[in-house]
Amino acid sequence: MSRPHDRDVVVIGSGFGGAVAALRLAEKGYDVLVYEAGRRFEDDDFARTSWDLRRYLWAPVLGCYGIQRIHRLPDCLVLAGAGVGGGSLNYAQTLYVPPTQFFQDPQWAGITDWEAELAPHYATAQRMLGVIENPCDGPVERLMRDTAVELGVGESFRRTPVGVFFGEPGKRVPDPYFGGEGPDRTGCTQCGNCMVGCRVGAKNTLMKNYLALAERRGVVIEPLRTVTSLRPLDPHRPDEGYAVHTVRTGARRRRRRDPQAVTARHVVVAAGAWGTAQLLQAMKASDLPGISDRLGWQTRTNSEALGGAMTTRVPRGVDLTRGVAITSSFHVDATTHVENVRYGKGSNAMGLLAVMQVDGGGRIPRPVRFAGGALRHPVTFARSLSVRRWSERTVIALVMQTLDNSITVSRRRGLFGWRLTSEPGHGEPSPSWIPQGNRAVRALARGLERVAGVRAEPGSSIGEVLDIPMTAHFLGGAVIAESPDRGVVDPYHRLWGYPGISVVDGSTVSANLGVNPALTITAQAERAVSLWPRLGEPDRRPAQGAPYLRLDAQPAQ
Repeated sequence: MSRPHDRDVVVIGSGFGGAVAALRLAEKGYDVLVYEAGRRFEDDDFARTSWDLRRYLWAPVLGCYGIQRIHRLPDCLVLAGAGVGGGSLNYAQTLYVPPTQFFQDPQWAGITDWEAELAPHYATAQRMLGVIENPCDGPVERLMRDTAVELGVGESFRRTPVGVFFGEPGKRVPDPYFGGEGPDRTGCTQCGNCMVGCRVGAKNTLMKNYLALAERRGVVIEPLRTVTSLRPLDPHRPDEGYAVHTVRTGARRRRRRDPQAVTARHVVVAAGAWGTAQLLQAMKASDLPGISDRLGWQTRTNSEALGGAMTTRVPRGVDLTRGVAITSSFHVDATTHVENVRYGKGSNAMGLLAVMQVDGGGRIPRPVRFAGGALRHPVTFARSLSVRRWSERTVIALVMQTLDNSITVSRRRGLFGWRLTSEPGHGEPSPSWIPQGNRAVRALARGLERVAGVRAEPGSSIGEVLDIPMTAHFLGGAVIAESPDRGVVDPYHRLWGYPGISVVDGSTVSANLGVNPALTITAQAERAVSLWPRLGEPDRRPAQGAPYLRLDAQPAQ
């Protein structure tokens, strides 16, 4: 190269894609720097309950630097993660391999046999994330099994594959996964607060595997740094590298922003689907105008809805909070998947987003129908708004589908500056409600009433009243394609037009999965980075625009 760089690689984001890139590129000899907008957490730093908003909620303008992001678009309400470890800090550690429909989606199926090509990388991801079948079996799991039977789909019930160290509850032991190279671990106590941040040390967050091992190999992680721009060092020669500009996260006064710039030959964008959309949309409008016009197209919500069954009071002798966050699931039909979700005792803040269930569709607008239901059933309405001991009397239902629906995300100037917005996209519109999901939630409520011996009622999320569904899995927007006319990154995850920039996070998930996406994001990242050359060796990947070539992984040694 004609000019030196501060780093070989800068990775933007420390979630599943960023963590994989950091470790695997360090193993191949690259000097890697990771920027993370969120703060760093040790186990004791997590909130005890979700009411500790400064440690739980992400709202830097309010002084909250927690792990739970909440973003709003016109077409959905987005839940995401924040902090060193990204979504692994607050996800429900549920690690399914998606069904065949995902790999055969028309967006990317014509490139290669993705199910076969990704299979070894799913196996690697499962090993690294410590996947095991959930052993928890209590009243909620039996309720889910009985509900599946009532709906006529009992054969689809299964316990979830999860990334948790169960061991002996509460007992700390030396690293059980990586031959002593990883951190000490503590056995799961089944407190149910996985999504508030695991204070026990049992959850297999990225700080317990990929990132811990990466730091041992010299990777530097800088928390609380927000990337503001990527600028080519030579606009006419993208192989010259990039300047990555950052400021201190949350600093509003100019003198506290601490602007910095680092140069790198390669950049890996892994800021999560939301963060990557913000950055790439801004860069397309300024320093990287050659980004594909397909940016933001085929953004997915995983075709999700969140509902639940709530008892009117805490049932006696029935603990709904015991277990890990998600322990079982069933399929209502071939495309609709339902999982139970829980929070631990005291973590009731998310109950503020819960309301009584009202179906969508029909001629009468849903808000009007909701208001009518509240007037006809004022007691039920009032109970649905109560968060008193909410986690102890609620079984949340997460509904996901493999259907081909999407939104298109773009950038718009608002009263307080530029922001992301959305509109219906390719395929069917993302659903504002899922009839099969609502039917399952009503069956769940009936079963909960029998199990708990207390009246139970079906509920949904507050956004659905306005036909704005909530998703915990915001995906796509920088999808894989064989040309920039159809997607944003090439089959090797290089940004079309800028091969020195790779994108390896949820934004490259090119179809709705119908299951939790963390394992898929990890597997796709493992594959993408396995094809990088070792430092100083020739790159075997074809030039952009050349026919696709299936390559064997390039080992670190």
